[in-house]
Amino acid sequence: MKKGIVLCLILVMVLAVSTFGQRYERHETLYAGGGLWEPPSNWNPMQPWGAVSGTIGLIYETLFTYDPITDTLSPWLAHEGEWVSDHIYRLKLRDGIQWSDGKLMTADDVVFTFTLPGKFPSVHFRSLWEQFESVVAVDPLTVYFTFSNPRYHEWSWQLYQIPVLPKHLWENLTETQVLAASNEGNVIGSGAYLFETYDLDRMIYLRNENWWAKTHLGMEVAPKRVVYIRALSNNVMLGMIMKGEELDVSNFFLPGIPAIKGPYDIHTWYEGEPYMLSDNTAFLFANNTKAPLDDPILRRAIAFAINSEEICRRVFEGMVLPSNTMGFLPSDGWMKYYIEEVAEAFGFSYDPAIAKKLLDDAGYRVTAGGMRVTPDGKPFKLEIIVPFGWTDWMESIRIIALNLRAVGIDAEARFPDYAGYFEQLSTGDYDLAINNFNSRLSSTPWTLYNWLFHDIYDDLATSGNFQRYMKDDIPDLIDQFNEIKMDDLEQGRKIMAQIQELYLTQMPAIPLWYNGMWFQANTNVWQNWPGEMNENKSYPTTWAGTWQLGGLQMLTQIYPKQ
Repeated sequence: MKKGIVLCLILVMVLAVSTFGQRYERHETLYAGGGLWEPPSNWNPMQPWGAVSGTIGLIYETLFTYDPITDTLSPWLAHEGEWVSDHIYRLKLRDGIQWSDGKLMTADDVVFTFTLPGKFPSVHFRSLWEQFESVVAVDPLTVYFTFSNPRYHEWSWQLYQIPVLPKHLWENLTETQVLAASNEGNVIGSGAYLFETYDLDRMIYLRNENWWAKTHLGMEVAPKRVVYIRALSNNVMLGMIMKGEELDVSNFFLPGIPAIKGPYDIHTWYEGEPYMLSDNTAFLFANNTKAPLDDPILRRAIAFAINSEEICRRVFEGMVLPSNTMGFLPSDGWMKYYIEEVAEAFGFSYDPAIAKKLLDDAGYRVTAGGMRVTPDGKPFKLEIIVPFGWTDWMESIRIIALNLRAVGIDAEARFPDYAGYFEQLSTGDYDLAINNFNSRLSSTPWTLYNWLFHDIYDDLATSGNFQRYMKDDIPDLIDQFNEIKMDDLEQGRKIMAQIQELYLTQMPAIPLWYNGMWFQANTNVWQNWPGEMNENKSYPTTWAGTWQLGGLQMLTQIYPKQ
């Protein structure tokens, strides 16, 4: 078997064959995957949730980039940006940036992009538009953003989220073309790569030899082509990363990595446990509007009953860590707002004895069958849902159900298909559910709380607040936190302390573990992958909408194996 793999590797080091019969030089071609589960069909940067991975970051670029490793927001398309007063932000573009059709990028492109919600109200960053009094280009490279009520944390996040559009190609598009079309045939950006072609199982990007960063920043991406592979199954991807033939770098969750990383030269961020960086937090959402889960004492008891360490060990093979009591990711950008005194006074940890005492004291008595009834004597059973096929989460909620039954709470794991799962989340027709969709690492923990307590429209929770928390106390404090300047850490911590005390006493959703920044790289073709012990410290992500967090920088530091 090993001889066969070696022979394959010798061949693919020279040539790789795409689904088109096109031959690519192997040492110039990077095969990546982890964020494409359907055939590529959308390259619209105004639909970041649906665009093929690389649309934003490789083709369309943002004004700033953010490095989660160092908690650094850095100018990118922008040469600089600063608050010149409490309400005015001045931004200067780099001079000489070209769109891939040869036109120069100017301040007018920035104004057009950021004022697009004024033309089409359904643009996804409308909440930012509502803060502006004006957005004005005062010269070809300078834009003044004047805010009526600046939300500083949200602005710092949006600076590296919103891709700048070429006005000359987008200004005459209809609302349908901007918000619903695939954008195929109009994929003109400023980034390091160009749209080359695609097939049912891959997207292929070709290096932009005229990329502005080569002269402005002295940066150049090493791979001539990036071939982004569609996932067929985790097992197929595991086999591909082991061989390294058509998968060099993976952001898939691949079980078994601790066992095979040595024999197959698989590189991970950490050499040993936990192997992976922490990228987002998995929460157990409890339906706050459904009895008896509308009782915060029951929700706190559930938090004490769950053994997240066992889940991390048994399900994730030691590749992830249990969450802290607040769900805060262990990064400098978030932990500076983690209030230890509040966590110690009101937090939780796995302790079935405390869970039982909370339930006993609140009147949830145990019946002859061993399961508890509500304080008014009614039996109850809690269903925990995750999508069918999400095997790691499926096994996790089986453990959680056992944990709850151990303290007398009747619980059962259920596995609807994804459409049914999300419909139950959105409509509030569920008891308990795991979700992590927008708990990702960012420049501010405002993004986490904004997701957890997002407004519910038309009685549908499609963008967060799946627990359906209906009080104003925490959301009001989150708004206050958002309006504190990023450098006013003292005032930010004061407000955060209030949020965290309310959060832990109400326990609307329970943080469980940190989902990994799944990163595995085969070292047979490309070398100098990011890692704890390597000089390359780029955040190793290729997921959609995250290339500007380090994925692109990773491509400037790897090089082909001789």
